[in-house]
Amino acid sequence: MFNKILIANRGEIACRVMKTAKKMGISTVAIYSEADQNALHVKMADEAVHIGPPPANQSYIVIDKVMAAIKETGAQAVHPGYGFLSENAKFAEALEAEGVAFVGPPKGAIEAMGDKITSKKIAQEAGVSTVPGYMGLIEDAEEAVKISNEVGYPVMIKASAGGGGKGMRIAWNDDEAREGFQSSKNEAANSFGDDRIFIEKFVTQPRHIEIQVLCDQHGNGIYLGERECSIQRRNQKVVEEAPSPFLDEATRKAMGEQSVALAKAVGYASAGTVEFIVDGDKNFYFLEMNTRLQVEHPVTELITGVDLVEQMIRVANGEPLSIKQEDVKLTGWAIENRLYAEDPYRNFLPSIGRLTRYRPPVEVAAGPMAENGTWHGDAAVGETAVRNDTGVFEGGEISMYYDPMIAKLCTWGPDRGTAIEAMRNALDGFEVEGIGHNLPFVAAVMDHEKFISGNMTTAFIEEEYPDGFEGVELGETELRRIAAATAAMHRVAEIRRTRVSGRMDNHERRVGEDWVVTLQGTEFAVKVDADQEGSTVSFDGGESVRVASSWTPGDQLANVDVDGAPLVLKVGKISGGFRIRNRGADLKVHVRSPRQAELAKLMPEKLPPDTSKMLLCPMPGLIVKVDVEVGDEVQEGQALCTVEAMKMENILRAEKTAVVSKINAGAGDSLAVDDVIMEFE
Repeated sequence: MFNKILIANRGEIACRVMKTAKKMGISTVAIYSEADQNALHVKMADEAVHIGPPPANQSYIVIDKVMAAIKETGAQAVHPGYGFLSENAKFAEALEAEGVAFVGPPKGAIEAMGDKITSKKIAQEAGVSTVPGYMGLIEDAEEAVKISNEVGYPVMIKASAGGGGKGMRIAWNDDEAREGFQSSKNEAANSFGDDRIFIEKFVTQPRHIEIQVLCDQHGNGIYLGERECSIQRRNQKVVEEAPSPFLDEATRKAMGEQSVALAKAVGYASAGTVEFIVDGDKNFYFLEMNTRLQVEHPVTELITGVDLVEQMIRVANGEPLSIKQEDVKLTGWAIENRLYAEDPYRNFLPSIGRLTRYRPPVEVAAGPMAENGTWHGDAAVGETAVRNDTGVFEGGEISMYYDPMIAKLCTWGPDRGTAIEAMRNALDGFEVEGIGHNLPFVAAVMDHEKFISGNMTTAFIEEEYPDGFEGVELGETELRRIAAATAAMHRVAEIRRTRVSGRMDNHERRVGEDWVVTLQGTEFAVKVDADQEGSTVSFDGGESVRVASSWTPGDQLANVDVDGAPLVLKVGKISGGFRIRNRGADLKVHVRSPRQAELAKLMPEKLPPDTSKMLLCPMPGLIVKVDVEVGDEVQEGQALCTVEAMKMENILRAEKTAVVSKINAGAGDSLAVDDVIMEFE
């Protein structure tokens, strides 16, 4: 077995690989850019080597720099993670030339299947059903428009070397094909160093289901079930689960056997994923094969108990698989939510900055992973599992240079309903402050009827949130529970305040019992009677509930018991009450005396400033180009400029017809959120 492995990646996947390597007794080497010198993966590694400036094309994907780090440290093997150099045949070739093991498939398999154009041709030759499209190289935007018309709109414009949603656009007409081609080409060049583009028919209302395969160097291959990855935004997966709530055993077997046959046809050895789109009749069509570890691999590990990273390392060491197909058992259900540094209230635009607070839920081991002894870290043992793969820490920086993923929160349960409930509770207890993030959104998905039923397609987000995410409107039952909890919490805070202010010794009597709680436009008049075990909160109309909690003023997480049912609240202080976040809702909760509530109704509402004649930068980013000049009349929907953030290009468009009166930023300028890019008459 290897003594030392270099992880040619960063963030959560580098940390994930290191956990398994350390469990196997293998020392680890990290590489890092200037932006990552204080990153978690650098702290976790036994050794770390600096390889260049922040941009990935000057550091993480420069093969010569990675090879130099390997030679400097004497690493015997390299795990590439995902993205970066993970599917780069030249990198695998360079390692082979130096006698360093690549913890991934052979160079030939990467060339055959890692390239999406080549993989589709091979699949077609092997008799695998594929999506119609044009597999040749496309020279320019006009040719892209011509091909799109031949294939028939809508089409998917994709980077040949792409992955993770980078270099992908859906086009519904000629203008979108023209713009999408150029943006995809730019993103592909920046993210992968390969700007080749192909076009295929975009199949509407599909499900995205993928099969995990594992092959060794001795001709053995197995599949480890499937993952449902249909909930996607901008072609990037957000929620994954295993198994799929849609497949039956016969379809699973057919997809699995076909996937293994395809892998063997190209001499595949390592972990890999064959991706399919599946229609409502369970017909499946090959999309691509990812010749690397997938972001969502933890859900497969949680239902099978197989440590995929360990298996990859053993295969790279020449060992035959110790698992046969009949040994693979799918037990229970696992769900993964990707936590991104993206603000859901600003159309999921990237957010950067310092994590002023980062407190994931406590990890708990259960199910096959715990039984097989492959759980990582200091975890408790319970009836449901909680796992958080992360690459950040409290006080760390989220950089504009890399993918916006913060963590992957996973839960396991003996059935799907239990796994979902475990995820809801874990999300409620996950504290993240300092940046915009999508925790409220994924919490809302976990409560959505379509997700709960399992009846979703890749159009889920587009269909259910067509105008973006604006938070969750809670029902009256939940509002009453939160009102009762916050009334009791407010009483505790008032008692603390009277003690600090040095009022009369009998301060409890100076804190009133009658309060008015206002939240989400709803008002509740309550009475709070406290005792040593908690409080009885009575509503107008006679209903009473018991509230118990160990919350103290200043705590940012409140674990409350309301009539025997748990309620987890994220708590912030605002004037006259609390900012409460729960199950995707973000609430301003005011707790006032009856007289204060009466006067509050007379206060005028403060109006926001008028920015209707300005184009504001919606995210921290770099201006790639400006498409208009001063004096131009622009039409609704017209492209005004392009902003790049976290390797993604975002085209900003005019919301209405107007005349450009002033341009404040140009190509190459770095802007902060709400900086004024241009103004209109």
